[in-house]
Amino acid sequence: MTLPPGAPRAQLTPIELERFAAALARDPQPWREILDLQVGSARSYAEIWSDDYVNAWAIRWSSGADTGFHDHDVAATGIAVLEGSVIEERLALAGPPIRRRFAGGQTFHLPAVAIHRVLHGGGAEALTVHAYSPPLRVQGAYRVAPDGALERDVVPYTEELGGKLAPQAA
Repeated sequence: MTLPPGAPRAQLTPIELERFAAALARDPQPWREILDLQVGSARSYAEIWSDDYVNAWAIRWSSGADTGFHDHDVAATGIAVLEGSVIEERLALAGPPIRRRFAGGQTFHLPAVAIHRVLHGGGAEALTVHAYSPPLRVQGAYRVAPDGALERDVVPYTEELGGKLAPQAA
């Protein structure tokens, strides 16, 4: 892949990541076919950028796709929605999750400290680009233990997240 304008030369801020994801999303042709070959799961994904400062993934979301609550360890995130819609929820202990909906053409970002989940927004499949800086290497996946305590599992960034923490348990 050729460098998009403003290719990173250092770690990016959340707002810079949002712009970087949007720049990658403007030319989906190099990586869209890879996602088209992945069928049969609610979520398909491919790494589309990786260097010392940023890695980025294209993700296709079908009905029922849900990451579950997770964090990106030390990585901030910028997300661009190309098609369809996704819902992003931030974990809140004082009430229900804080919910935001994003549709095609919209972008958003998250700080490294965010604990959130992303799920398909309904209707047609969604297509998103997620950029992480520093590059995503591990994630924390959250679950509720049998005694009701919130626990975090460390998950390699290449492993599929799967909705371990139900929204009503938050």
